[in-house]
Amino acid sequence: MKPEQCTEVVRKMEVAMKCCAMMEKPQKTQEEQQSSTQMAAPDGGWGWVVVGSLFVSSALVFGLIRCLGVFFVEFVQYFGESAQAVSWITSIGLAMQQLMSPIGTAASNVYGTRPVVMMGGFLSGLGFILASQATSLLHLYLTMGFISGLGWALVFTPTVASVMQYFTMRRSLAIGLGFTGVGLASFAFSPLFQYLVEVYAWRGALLVLGGLSFNMIACGALIRPLGKPKVVLKTENLTKLNKCSSLLSRIFECFELSLLSHRGFLTYAVAITFFNAGYFIPYIHLVAHSRHIGFTEYQAAFVISVTGVADIVGRVASGWFSDLGKIRMPHMLVVWTGLLGLSLMLIPVAVVYSGLIVISVVYGFCAGAMTPLAFAVLPEIVGIGRVLGALGLLQLIESVGGLLGAPLSGWLKDCTGSYTVSFIAAGSFLVLGMLVTMSLPYFWSCTAPPLPSPSKRKSQDGSIEDGLLKQTLSLNSVPENLCPLDDTPYLDKELEK
Repeated sequence: MKPEQCTEVVRKMEVAMKCCAMMEKPQKTQEEQQSSTQMAAPDGGWGWVVVGSLFVSSALVFGLIRCLGVFFVEFVQYFGESAQAVSWITSIGLAMQQLMSPIGTAASNVYGTRPVVMMGGFLSGLGFILASQATSLLHLYLTMGFISGLGWALVFTPTVASVMQYFTMRRSLAIGLGFTGVGLASFAFSPLFQYLVEVYAWRGALLVLGGLSFNMIACGALIRPLGKPKVVLKTENLTKLNKCSSLLSRIFECFELSLLSHRGFLTYAVAITFFNAGYFIPYIHLVAHSRHIGFTEYQAAFVISVTGVADIVGRVASGWFSDLGKIRMPHMLVVWTGLLGLSLMLIPVAVVYSGLIVISVVYGFCAGAMTPLAFAVLPEIVGIGRVLGALGLLQLIESVGGLLGAPLSGWLKDCTGSYTVSFIAAGSFLVLGMLVTMSLPYFWSCTAPPLPSPSKRKSQDGSIEDGLLKQTLSLNSVPENLCPLDDTPYLDKELEK
């Protein structure tokens, strides 16, 4: 046999041995790897530190948003503008937090959650510091609205997704405990902000809020991801795709745009948009309504504080009870949302201070009970593997409700001279959202729907990315998943066990 022939035989034998080795140890499918990643959730350990990070972050995001009603009256008097114009400050900030959430989730998929949350904390504090020097409402729109709102977007959604990834069996309870920071902040911040405004005026109070917001940088530093960032490996090794297709597939992968063809996700996004339109109206106008009907400044601020205490109890109770599995979470969400809408409609009826306190307690408990369920239902609809992108897209879609809800309420007050119609409209939005939630697929089933198989998922939720990569992935597939726990060098010892 010639030397050239011997070399060719050896080469063929090596190829055959490699093929045999691949057949003996096949690569895991994407579905199997996502399942193993979900099983890796420790349901404790460092996850409780991440819950603590969510506690502080939620307090410094939505706790501040809820208590900005203290500044509402000051801005109306100082700038001499209408209630509708001043309401746009909070609405722009809330809309930015939701509108830019896909940017936060996509950046977390590429760079990791920790640096994204730390950058968001810095922008949140910077916005309030710049707002303290404002000379017009336009300056407040740009600083408290756009800059701080962008910071909130980079903080809130990635932190919530991190908690979801750390917990499986106790997910609702973990989210509920993390969100109790909002209720505690509502209790403490409202009288605190009123005191700061009286002592330092509204400019000095905004400086203090900027300093408080910088604490979210430390919250981001505490987040330890379970694995490497979800970099799109599929397209990095696909040499047969042109650059345009590769870029398009990366965008779809980072933003999870395939969910836009998911019927259950779109239905739920519409429902959350209605929720968002009415949910924040009381926190913007409840203080002003209380002062409008004759109560003192501190009495009005105490109404928000009482609401915050009831909110804390509602969040913990709802999270604990939903994890028991007695009732499906979508059903519980509908119950609490309906009660919340009804309590909002009853707020104008309470003209006596004790009556207003009672209705505010009911409202706060229902609002707190609804909030963790609104997030905990999402993995049941889209699966835990796509929850980070789903949270970002959900916040983007619901930003329409957050942007228009408060200005509509302010416009109704300017037209009618009171906040009665405003609270009725807020309750109506929540009832509409409840009705849309009841149209979710499998809603009327007593048991949770099974997760679709990989083949069914492709047929039901197929995306443009699937069309681009269909033929290439069948020949040269590179599965994606978070790296194993032991591949992350900075995980704490408890997780490595």
